[in-house]
Amino acid sequence: MTLLQFLRQARQLHLQFLAGALPEPPIYVLGNPSADLDSIISAIVYSYCANNRLPPTTPRPHIPLLNLSNTRIYRGAMAFHRLPPLRPEEQFDNNSKSAGKLLGEHLVTVADFARSVKELSTTKKIQADAVMVDWNAMQERVEGKPGYGSVSGLEEVTFRTVGCIDHHVDEHFVPGSEDLPSDQPLIIQPGPGSCSSLITSELRRRGFWTAGQHASSASEIAQVAKLALAPILIDTSNLTAEGKVKDVDIESVKFLRELVSGATSDLDVEWNMEAFYELIQDAKKNSLNLLTPEEILDRDFKDWTETTQSSGQAVKLGFCSSVKPIRWIINKAGGSQQFLDIVCQFAQREDKELDMVVVMTSFTSAEDQHTRELFICATQESGLTVDSIKKFINESSSLGLVEWTALDGETVDLVDADIQATLNGASKVWRHLWVQTNATASRKQVAPMLRDAVAKL
Repeated sequence: MTLLQFLRQARQLHLQFLAGALPEPPIYVLGNPSADLDSIISAIVYSYCANNRLPPTTPRPHIPLLNLSNTRIYRGAMAFHRLPPLRPEEQFDNNSKSAGKLLGEHLVTVADFARSVKELSTTKKIQADAVMVDWNAMQERVEGKPGYGSVSGLEEVTFRTVGCIDHHVDEHFVPGSEDLPSDQPLIIQPGPGSCSSLITSELRRRGFWTAGQHASSASEIAQVAKLALAPILIDTSNLTAEGKVKDVDIESVKFLRELVSGATSDLDVEWNMEAFYELIQDAKKNSLNLLTPEEILDRDFKDWTETTQSSGQAVKLGFCSSVKPIRWIINKAGGSQQFLDIVCQFAQREDKELDMVVVMTSFTSAEDQHTRELFICATQESGLTVDSIKKFINESSSLGLVEWTALDGETVDLVDADIQATLNGASKVWRHLWVQTNATASRKQVAPMLRDAVAKL
């Protein structure tokens, strides 16, 4: 079965489940709310390989569920249509509109799910099983029921977590293995550069990469293997990112590369992984071109609520990641003040209500060096949130935060002094912009430091 055939089938099964026409309910494979490359591909790859194989005694359909709106699907297709072509019968016109239509017809999103539930006009809450990938805590938890929760935008559905594969810090939402259904995955292992590496390793352990099963040919398995490779290569900078590459990343790349090379050798074509990496990297760099500044903030976004020790006050922080430098986003916003206004409006949105917004950029500098910038904005001039940021600054020497200067080499009509003056200050809102000289520390390392600073106040 080709990847698109599987996705088409999964979407149909999803609709049948909502209509009450399935004899056995599916298992949704739920990626994280930021819906980044690693999350989306982890959900798709795990679903494809585990479909009707797990649980071993009573196999069930697996459906990837992505936290994307239809708008983001169509805009994300700008990058998708640049990737290598699929099988001849699955071709589409080489433009983002055609690719967007194709993706919209094959993927199940949280927005789709919510719309379908609304059309059912039922007051009864829907319950569904889920395996969580690339995260381990839903935004809304059901009190007294570990592993039960809902996701933003789909509050009408209560998910029961039946498994989890993740490379982030354990948020203590998923119950222990003794409380999960038998032989479902429970891997919460901080450290690896990509969740896709853990997915690959677990599927390999279970023997689910074997061609011939479920009518999948070697070339079809290779297609999925190539997909699984993409986030590993991107998140580890082609296995060169210092401090991010673990044994499971290296072993997974080797294994997946062999699957792809083995399938292409039959065609007397040598597969070039370096060229594949460059293609994916280029697609990722251009993935923000069609988005507005607010959509860029929301594109790779995560939020947490922490409670301070001293007063018990809740502080909600949102963390936005971007593959474009801050000057590029500011230029897109129309200037420094416009960018600051957008950040403040973003924090005040009804679906956000943030006390603090963090923007982390990650890009290649004009000197061809991996570079990060860090911008933090509180929604007030002073108070508990600002105190927690200052505590974070005092305890963040490992990040190498230095005063911001432009390192990106972007050709933009902006004055650096204006950026510095606007994005550093405490009038109306407290904010500061740095260059983070320790570029190996990503959101996965910085967010816990900020959360810890809030909790210890």
